[in-house]
Amino acid sequence: MLQVKILGTGCAKCGQLADAVRAVIAADGIAAEVEKVQDMQEIISYNVLSTPALVVDGAVCCAGRVPSAEEIRSMLAPRTRGCCCKGSSGASGSSCC
Repeated sequence: MLQVKILGTGCAKCGQLADAVRAVIAADGIAAEVEKVQDMQEIISYNVLSTPALVVDGAVCCAGRVPSAEEIRSMLAPRTRGCCCKGSSGASGSSCC
């Protein structure tokens, strides 16, 4: 399950980002837990200088604006992590994984 955080002080754009993220999650059936973070110390701990910001699994994906639904979808998409070949097969028909 994805851990999604919306960082912001409660302004209108922070609400727009939260609504947009929840809409993409609902439309795509993504298993995610969404948390709104308004505590300035916690926001600063992510090195975010402008809000709203979107954090997915601990990584800041976007800050200072409300991304489009397609951008949000891309930010929430599963990624292959920790592998140089990203799980693909090479010429020999095998991957390094």
